[in-house]
Amino acid sequence: MGGAAAGALTFWTGVESTGCAAGKRRPNVILVLTDDQGYGDLGCHGNPDIRTPRLDRFHAESVRFTNFFSCPLCSPTRASLLTGRYNYRTGVLDTWVGLAMMRPGERTMAELFRDAGYMTAIFGKWHLGDHYPLRPQEQGFEECLVHKGAGIGGRSNPPGNLYYDPVLYHNEEAKKYQGYCTDIFFQAALNFIEAHPAGPFFVYLATNVPHVPLEIAAEEIVPYVNAGLDETTARHYAMLANLDTNFGRLADGLERLGLADDTIVIFMSDNGPAFGNRYNAGLRDHKGSVYDGGIKVPFFIRWPRGLSGGRDVDRIAAAFDVLPTVLNLCGISLPPDVRLDGLSLMPLLTGSAPDWNDRTLFFQQCRPDRDGVDRPRLFTHAAARNQRYKIVMSARPSSERFSRPVRFEETELYDMTADPAESANIAALNPDIVRRMREEYEAWFRDVTSDMEPVRIHLGSPLQNPLVLNNQDLFGPEAALNYSSYGRLSRNPEEEPEGTGVWNVRVVRPGRYQIALRFGPVNKDAWVPLRKGRGVFRLGHVETAVDVDGGAREARFDVDLAEGDGTLETYLTGQRKDERPVTPFFVEVEYLGPETPADEGK
Repeated sequence: MGGAAAGALTFWTGVESTGCAAGKRRPNVILVLTDDQGYGDLGCHGNPDIRTPRLDRFHAESVRFTNFFSCPLCSPTRASLLTGRYNYRTGVLDTWVGLAMMRPGERTMAELFRDAGYMTAIFGKWHLGDHYPLRPQEQGFEECLVHKGAGIGGRSNPPGNLYYDPVLYHNEEAKKYQGYCTDIFFQAALNFIEAHPAGPFFVYLATNVPHVPLEIAAEEIVPYVNAGLDETTARHYAMLANLDTNFGRLADGLERLGLADDTIVIFMSDNGPAFGNRYNAGLRDHKGSVYDGGIKVPFFIRWPRGLSGGRDVDRIAAAFDVLPTVLNLCGISLPPDVRLDGLSLMPLLTGSAPDWNDRTLFFQQCRPDRDGVDRPRLFTHAAARNQRYKIVMSARPSSERFSRPVRFEETELYDMTADPAESANIAALNPDIVRRMREEYEAWFRDVTSDMEPVRIHLGSPLQNPLVLNNQDLFGPEAALNYSSYGRLSRNPEEEPEGTGVWNVRVVRPGRYQIALRFGPVNKDAWVPLRKGRGVFRLGHVETAVDVDGGAREARFDVDLAEGDGTLETYLTGQRKDERPVTPFFVEVEYLGPETPADEGK
């Protein structure tokens, strides 16, 4: 994803040709983002099996971008979408192991709308940091109803959390809700809209479906199973049918409130389908891939008062173009210090850009590998795309995808106009095109990776005290080994793979802290008893170890911490039969007050 030239940044400080004329009310904005919905997971995109009548109707009434792209994975897309910038610039590299936290200094879409007088709200999935100062309420959202971490069933949430009757966080307060998660999020969005009919408002409705675990009522699956689909595909389609119903409720609610004509509604997905035998409109590969099956997503935008719908735009565009586009449509100027990679698509939306310049977009997925490298590698699992051509640099076998750079002679080239399925590699016939696009990619890579300073969780802030660290943000080459799968209810350390890691932190208040190490979750009734062993803690020059009694529910101790940046490492011994150390599932850090005087107690 990129600007007009490789590595270039757009400085857009005003409204070029706004759709919001002087004297008229600014439009409301609703951005609906689904999770792991592929380009082919819609009836309007030719899927013969799925039932999405309301989204098909929305598609018919919208301006549709037929070459719209995301990142290969969700957190990078979310960071790019909300900032208008390549995800590497924001600090978000991956979806876990400490690489899914966005720099707090980024100016988000929500902050820009809020500062322009809009009421802002998020409902659903954030996945850009659960700790101060990385939470959605610190990034411009005034109303928040979200789950933590990567998913409702993930480690950041209470154990056994399900899509039905989940525990969610309303403005940081945990509460158990009744019903299905998608129903809950859409109803909350409708309630917010009904409470603010005069607007203007910005609603970010980021669902967690159809992401795993594939939880949906059995009766919802039956029609798809009866149609001959396998159960995995049937579950995906049933979850999306429920989403479609809710999208219809949202559209009907806007009509009932008289807001439909004055509301910009955008529908898109964060990446390609995760797995399964789903129809994918002939695209190659799936989520996590830099082939189009992993990065090409639906993008529909409808605004009856400002845009003529029912038409396609074939120019390439990407997630980071959304921020400058909606601000432009709403007549909101960017602060002069905000630097974007995205472009306003308004000339394409209004049909006023017959000579729209070609550009090159860039895609790359970074993931820690077995060599301990947890930063992007040049020419590694990446792609570059202009309007006609695309190069792909992804090593084979797939086990080398994140560790081995692709040589010039291995680079694939596709003519996307003639071969959208990416089936005929024409690199050998066009070495000059390959060379030029690799050079563009290299310039982009060196630009966007120039600042790889880790994003840090703040300890001791009065805005989140105590704070509970978890394995979602555990960082380092062994961290991935320590991270358990979605929805896992067991908290048995004996079942954990070996491996420890660290949390990148910033101590914002020097003083006395109480630390608690435990395998049990936030819900203290489900704590897992510890075995006899030792608890070890390190941060900066502070290192301490405490004995752990067998049967204890936690190891708790006090330390004095100095202000500043560091890596927090902690682990428990004696919990495994093989005596290997294991990082606790949760580390509670609570600021108690000023440092204990050295002579106290003497």
